[in-house]
Amino acid sequence: MGELRGELRTDEPLARHTSWRVGGPARRLYRPADAHDLAEFLRRLDPGEPLLWLGLGSNLLVPDAGFPGTVILTHGCLTGLERRGSAGVYAQAGATCARVARFAARHDLVGVEFLAGIPGTMGGALTMNAGAWGGETWTHVGRVRTIDRTGLVRERTPADFDIGYRDVRGTPGEWFLDVELELQPGDGAAAMTRMRALLDQRARTQPTGLPSCGSVFRNPPGDYAARLIESVGLKGYRIGGAQVSEKHANFIINTGPATARDIAGLVDHVRCEVERHTGVRLKPEYVSVEVR
Repeated sequence: MGELRGELRTDEPLARHTSWRVGGPARRLYRPADAHDLAEFLRRLDPGEPLLWLGLGSNLLVPDAGFPGTVILTHGCLTGLERRGSAGVYAQAGATCARVARFAARHDLVGVEFLAGIPGTMGGALTMNAGAWGGETWTHVGRVRTIDRTGLVRERTPADFDIGYRDVRGTPGEWFLDVELELQPGDGAAAMTRMRALLDQRARTQPTGLPSCGSVFRNPPGDYAARLIESVGLKGYRIGGAQVSEKHANFIINTGPATARDIAGLVDHVRCEVERHTGVRLKPEYVSVEVR
């Protein structure tokens, strides 16, 4: 086996790595040096070791007790970006969505301006088919590569996945390593202008400067989660340090002292109240970390 070249930490507080700023410690956290180093690390893991993949942590609720296994941190590594052919962009899983959007525009490629407003990495965007302002990640995917816990890398196409609204299902036990996006040649300067306008709109309508996970609930068919939450009078409602944003009702913010338990309790309260008053059962858009 080769020598490991990444960074290994023990008892690492995951609140440092999640956008909600909550979550207890991981037993181990590994930031690989590159894809080869990641494969080598995975090959050395015990097959029964609980494993959690983490990018920017913007769509994740980690319990206060932490994670009793190994976290693979892709943020700050696996960040490669390349132009491929006349209209392709290759991006590794740890590249931020905003950086991918800017990279495409600088190369006069258009179609993924919406990624500028998604506060996550491409690995997370692929996992949940992230989208905003009418755009979705998988609309532009030509192929991906996945890696499993034996370090085996496979190339796959969209046909290998069941892709839906904020939901992607593939072969269990495989994680996204990189992606090749298929875009359209266009006016990069105009794309940059569109991105600035979208980000200005986001800043006006969302609590962008406060710890949150982004949108908490998926929009139900033909409606908006924020409208439903506001309609039952829950804007500003608090449990502990967690609060329904007064700026955008589909955001739950950490006002400073929130725990994961506070946030989970507020999510449950909002779901119950919306269902009781409107009959609509909201579905969370974020992922709650569970260890079985």
